[in-house]
Amino acid sequence: MKVAFIGLGTMGYYMAGHLQKNGLQVTVYNRTQAKALAWKNEYNGTTASSLKDAVKGAKLVMCCVGNDNDLRDVCLSENGILAGLESGAILVDHTTTSAEVAKEISEACLKQSNVFLDAPVSGGEIGAKNGALTIMVGGNEEKFQQIESTLNIYAKQVTLLGNVGSGQTCKMVNQLCIAGILQGLSEGLTLAKKSGLDLVTVRDVLKHGAAQSWQLEQRAHTMAADEFDFGFAIDWMRKDLAICLEQAEKLSVNLPVAKMVDASYERLQKQGFNRCDTSVLIKDIS
Repeated sequence: MKVAFIGLGTMGYYMAGHLQKNGLQVTVYNRTQAKALAWKNEYNGTTASSLKDAVKGAKLVMCCVGNDNDLRDVCLSENGILAGLESGAILVDHTTTSAEVAKEISEACLKQSNVFLDAPVSGGEIGAKNGALTIMVGGNEEKFQQIESTLNIYAKQVTLLGNVGSGQTCKMVNQLCIAGILQGLSEGLTLAKKSGLDLVTVRDVLKHGAAQSWQLEQRAHTMAADEFDFGFAIDWMRKDLAICLEQAEKLSVNLPVAKMVDASYERLQKQGFNRCDTSVLIKDIS
């Protein structure tokens, strides 16, 4: 099956690679052509110089870009994805966006006999590299079942949650949980350090109890070593939290922890930590 993958960022580069390694005919497009050429050389796939060329003949198109506006641009522009999609093709978006833009793109797809699934992912660069992502999907059940096995190539868990927009809503929940966990982890590790405990030993103890989490196991030792030049940048986390807070306001839901963490990240951005991993939150604990 011919597949197109649009966006070769931290996640997309590896996701597209898994598809190619598993026997699919993958054509990629990336705004920075050097990244696309590097991918081609590593995975022996195909590159395209335009979005329309990338999706030509593809029955399945994956997209993983930056935000709502990026998604609108690559999908709806004059020479964008929808301009080149064949009738009946399925468009799967792995970008973390608002539920509203997912519905907007879905409606545009339906008008030209295409189907859209919103499918944001969780698991970070490690998950993408290891093919162990969690994918939260919203959209048509029949079309989801048609592509589920393909998504499983780079995922350990793929779940349909409901109609279009449901995947993005679940991703909001995911990001809110991460924000709260990182706040608690930052406070706990700060207390442990000031009390003279070895933070790696603390991690090794806690990971077997009720405080166990992905953030604890993957980030406690790097936080202890004051290492943050990797991972999911706080610029992107603030983008995601803004989506969460906007949705919560529409539903009259109060999110005090999310607001507190967002304010911490804003302060850290002003100090130049904007491209650091979200675990840099510990630097805002006094």
